[in-house]
Amino acid sequence: MKKGILLCGHGSRTKTGTAAFKELVGILQARYSDYEVDYGFLEFNHPVYEASIERMYQKGIREIYALPIILFAGSHAKNDIPYEMNTIQGYYDDLTIKMGKHLGVNSFLLELAQKRILEEEEKHEPIDRREVCLMVVGRGTTDPDANSDVHKLACMLGEGMGFGFTTVSYSGTAYPNVTQGLELTSKMAFKRTIAIPFFFFTGILLERIYKQVRDFNESSPLQYIYTKAFGVDELILKAFDERLDETINGTANMNCQLCKYRKQIVGVESEQGKEQIGHHLNVKGVLFEEDEKVGQKNSVLSKIKKGLGI
Repeated sequence: MKKGILLCGHGSRTKTGTAAFKELVGILQARYSDYEVDYGFLEFNHPVYEASIERMYQKGIREIYALPIILFAGSHAKNDIPYEMNTIQGYYDDLTIKMGKHLGVNSFLLELAQKRILEEEEKHEPIDRREVCLMVVGRGTTDPDANSDVHKLACMLGEGMGFGFTTVSYSGTAYPNVTQGLELTSKMAFKRTIAIPFFFFTGILLERIYKQVRDFNESSPLQYIYTKAFGVDELILKAFDERLDETINGTANMNCQLCKYRKQIVGVESEQGKEQIGHHLNVKGVLFEEDEKVGQKNSVLSKIKKGLGI
């Protein structure tokens, strides 16, 4: 019997963000042609996860591998998506949902980050990397375990490529933010600072980061530039291959040793043992409708179900 893959996206407030995600979906559908590949969003957009799993179930799928399209293990990967999958699993007695791991720290992501930096460097006058600062920009979460993965990749990237200094900033939630990070790097007076956002796709947050770097560059005698998003690249696809293989073979293990929900972690001790509850119900499917729903009918009932995202 054919098995299914659910690509668990986050959702975006912009059409360009969802369009980029759907481009990745199309490529993975072709790559995993032996599977029924569908997708859903945690917040903002349709289809919600329930709708995608329901239509796979209607096609006869009884085993689904759920792959989070998430870079680092903050609350979405540790709490929200598992909560959604556990809830949906309870709707079906004869369906098995196996959840995979977020992309996280891996050699493919490191190699792709290097590729994006090299692409940007080629556009500018060569400078000895010892005179260049690298600033990795993460999304930022309230989970120090996820933020530390950004630091680890930044360290491996900076040391591996020989930059004079490497630091991290965040688009929100964690400290320092992008503007604060740029101000800190300016005090060291490196000739050039390269900001590399660790983001899959374009969107409001990425455009905001680019504007902050451009504005800082225009007001400084030093040079501040940025790389493009990771996007759809063969290296990202290889990382998904690895995560899918782990999920199929039951080795998609999370980093439980430093998980704030399992251990007392400095500064977030109260989170240990916290009940797993989704908190995105107010923003599930509130924005764009799905415009290519499989088997869509124009009955009144189907329109009501579409509005409810089911």
